[in-house]
Amino acid sequence: MSAPTPTPTPKPTPHTRSAYRAFRSIPTRWADNDMYGHVNNVVYYSWFDTAVNALLIERGALDIHGGQTIGFVVETQCNYFAPVAFPQTVEAGIRVAQAGRSSVRYEIALFAEGSDTAAAQGHFVHVYVDRATQRPVPLPEALQQVVDSLRA
Repeated sequence: MSAPTPTPTPKPTPHTRSAYRAFRSIPTRWADNDMYGHVNNVVYYSWFDTAVNALLIERGALDIHGGQTIGFVVETQCNYFAPVAFPQTVEAGIRVAQAGRSSVRYEIALFAEGSDTAAAQGHFVHVYVDRATQRPVPLPEALQQVVDSLRA
Protein backbone atom coordinates (compact mmCIF):
# COMPACT_ATOMS: atom_id res chain seq x y z
CA MET A 1 0.00 0.00 0.00
CA SER A 2 1.48 3.36 -0.97
CA ALA A 3 1.46 6.48 1.15
CA PRO A 4 -1.19 9.07 0.30
CA THR A 5 -0.06 11.96 -1.86
CA PRO A 6 0.19 15.09 0.27
CA THR A 7 -2.09 17.96 -0.63
CA PRO A 8 0.02 20.84 -1.93
CA THR A 9 0.00 23.99 0.19
CA PRO A 10 -1.24 26.98 -1.78
CA LYS A 11 1.56 29.37 -2.69
CA PRO A 12 1.22 32.59 -0.67
CA THR A 13 0.84 35.85 -2.52
CA PRO A 14 2.21 39.18 -1.30
CA HIS A 15 -0.23 41.57 0.35
CA THR A 16 -0.57 45.27 -0.35
CA ARG A 17 -0.32 48.12 2.14
CA SER A 18 -4.08 48.53 2.34
CA ALA A 19 -4.29 45.23 4.28
CA TYR A 20 -2.44 46.68 7.30
CA ARG A 21 -3.53 49.06 10.08
CA ALA A 22 -0.27 50.60 11.35
CA PHE A 23 3.19 51.18 9.90
CA ARG A 24 6.73 51.61 11.21
CA SER A 25 9.82 52.60 9.21
CA ILE A 26 12.96 50.58 9.90
CA PRO A 27 16.27 51.55 8.29
CA THR A 28 18.43 48.68 7.11
CA ARG A 29 22.01 48.51 8.38
CA TRP A 30 25.18 47.56 6.56
CA ALA A 31 25.45 44.52 8.85
CA ASP A 32 21.99 43.28 7.77
CA ASN A 33 23.27 42.31 4.31
CA ASP A 34 24.67 38.84 3.85
CA MET A 35 27.31 37.60 1.43
CA TYR A 36 24.67 37.39 -1.33
CA GLY A 37 24.08 41.15 -1.22
CA HIS A 38 20.65 41.23 0.39
CA VAL A 39 19.25 41.27 3.91
CA ASN A 40 19.66 37.89 5.59
CA ASN A 41 16.43 36.04 6.37
CA VAL A 42 16.95 36.05 10.16
CA VAL A 43 16.85 39.86 10.18
CA TYR A 44 13.22 39.80 9.02
CA TYR A 45 12.15 38.15 12.29
CA SER A 46 13.96 40.87 14.22
CA TRP A 47 12.04 43.48 12.24
CA PHE A 48 8.75 41.72 13.04
CA ASP A 49 9.57 41.83 16.75
CA THR A 50 10.79 45.44 16.59
CA ALA A 51 7.73 46.68 14.71
CA VAL A 52 5.15 45.11 17.05
CA ASN A 53 6.90 45.76 20.35
CA ALA A 54 7.77 49.38 19.49
CA LEU A 55 4.14 50.01 18.56
CA LEU A 56 2.90 48.47 21.83
CA ILE A 57 5.40 50.52 23.86
CA GLU A 58 4.50 53.78 22.05
CA ARG A 59 0.79 53.19 22.63
CA GLY A 60 1.26 52.48 26.34
CA ALA A 61 0.32 48.80 26.12
CA LEU A 62 3.71 47.32 27.03
CA ASP A 63 6.25 48.25 29.71
CA ILE A 64 9.29 46.10 28.99
CA HIS A 65 11.12 47.15 32.17
CA GLY A 66 8.48 47.14 34.89
CA GLY A 67 5.24 45.81 33.47
CA GLN A 68 3.57 42.87 35.16
CA THR A 69 2.50 41.35 31.81
CA ILE A 70 4.99 40.31 29.13
CA GLY A 71 4.60 38.52 25.80
CA PHE A 72 6.31 35.27 24.86
CA VAL A 73 6.62 34.40 21.17
CA VAL A 74 5.31 30.85 20.70
CA GLU A 75 5.04 30.68 16.90
CA THR A 76 6.60 32.47 13.92
CA GLN A 77 6.46 32.18 10.15
CA CYS A 78 7.66 34.24 7.18
CA ASN A 79 7.29 34.13 3.39
CA TYR A 80 9.79 35.98 1.21
CA PHE A 81 8.82 37.51 -2.13
CA ALA A 82 11.48 40.08 -3.10
CA PRO A 83 14.93 40.94 -1.77
CA VAL A 84 15.66 43.97 0.39
CA ALA A 85 19.19 45.34 0.77
CA PHE A 86 21.11 48.08 2.55
CA PRO A 87 20.66 51.07 2.27
CA GLN A 88 16.90 50.64 1.76
CA THR A 89 14.36 51.56 4.40
CA VAL A 90 11.75 48.94 5.23
CA GLU A 91 8.21 49.88 6.19
CA ALA A 92 6.57 47.28 8.41
CA GLY A 93 2.79 46.97 8.17
CA ILE A 94 1.11 45.52 11.27
CA ARG A 95 -2.32 44.04 11.89
CA VAL A 96 -3.97 41.58 14.28
CA ALA A 97 -5.52 38.52 12.68
CA GLN A 98 -6.72 36.82 15.84
CA ALA A 99 -6.81 37.45 19.58
CA GLY A 100 -7.82 35.17 22.41
CA ARG A 101 -7.97 35.59 26.16
CA SER A 102 -4.17 35.60 26.57
CA SER A 103 -2.76 35.35 23.03
CA VAL A 104 -2.51 37.50 19.92
CA ARG A 105 -1.56 36.59 16.36
CA TYR A 106 0.19 39.60 14.82
CA GLU A 107 0.64 39.67 11.05
CA ILE A 108 3.44 41.78 9.64
CA ALA A 109 4.35 42.69 6.07
CA LEU A 110 7.65 44.28 5.12
CA PHE A 111 7.59 46.74 2.24
CA ALA A 112 10.55 48.37 0.54
CA GLU A 113 10.06 52.09 1.12
CA GLY A 114 7.41 53.39 -1.28
CA SER A 115 6.41 49.95 -2.57
CA ASP A 116 2.76 48.89 -2.39
CA THR A 117 3.55 45.15 -2.50
CA ALA A 118 5.13 43.22 0.37
CA ALA A 119 8.70 42.00 -0.02
CA ALA A 120 8.01 39.58 2.84
CA GLN A 121 5.13 38.83 5.19
CA GLY A 122 4.47 36.57 8.09
CA HIS A 123 3.19 36.34 11.61
CA PHE A 124 4.05 35.64 15.17
CA VAL A 125 1.91 34.67 18.11
CA HIS A 126 2.45 36.21 21.52
CA VAL A 127 1.12 34.52 24.64
CA TYR A 128 0.90 37.10 27.40
CA VAL A 129 2.05 35.92 30.80
CA ASP A 130 2.59 37.24 34.30
CA ARG A 131 6.24 38.30 34.55
CA ALA A 132 6.74 36.62 37.94
CA THR A 133 4.85 33.34 37.45
CA GLN A 134 5.24 33.08 33.66
CA ARG A 135 1.67 31.74 33.51
CA PRO A 136 -0.83 33.04 30.90
CA VAL A 137 -2.97 36.00 31.94
CA PRO A 138 -5.84 37.85 30.25
CA LEU A 139 -4.80 40.72 27.98
CA PRO A 140 -4.56 43.92 30.04
CA GLU A 141 -7.07 46.63 29.06
CA ALA A 142 -4.46 48.90 27.42
CA LEU A 143 -3.19 46.00 25.32
CA GLN A 144 -6.73 44.93 24.42
CA GLN A 145 -7.43 48.45 23.11
CA VAL A 146 -4.37 48.39 20.87
CA VAL A 147 -5.19 44.89 19.66
CA ASP A 148 -8.72 46.00 18.78
CA SER A 149 -7.38 48.96 16.79
CA LEU A 150 -5.13 46.62 14.75
CA ARG A 151 -7.74 43.98 13.86
CA ALA A 152 -7.78 43.08 10.17
